[in-house]
Amino acid sequence: MLSGHVIGLLKEYMRDLVDQARQETLAEERFGFAAAAYRPDQALSDLLALLDDRIESEGLQVGLPDGFLHDMWTLCNEAGSHVTDRVYVEGNIGSEAGGKARTRELTYRALLEFIERRDRAPLQKEAE
Repeated sequence: MLSGHVIGLLKEYMRDLVDQARQETLAEERFGFAAAAYRPDQALSDLLALLDDRIESEGLQVGLPDGFLHDMWTLCNEAGSHVTDRVYVEGNIGSEAGGKARTRELTYRALLEFIERRDRAPLQKEAE
């Protein structure tokens, strides 16, 4: 189970990655580049790479627990099909254009949903 503090850090890192993708897209559009296809598994890999970098540079200072990267790697593997399915469904609903930022946003929302559901399951079993 992830603490509220760790979830807060994850959300902050996820926002950073979504903002970075928006900036990259704007820069690419200015120079006339077409956006390349971007998948949820790439968004999860980008999150894990950022976590690795942040843990190396500030992990203990911000309160990330030992083994956090390994735990997140396992969690992302477990959540993979759920995340991919959710992104596919949500990405095909509505008129908002797809792209790297949108894919990251949907991927991270689905991952947080998966984490919340997973963390809630043991509490529901205890209540029964």
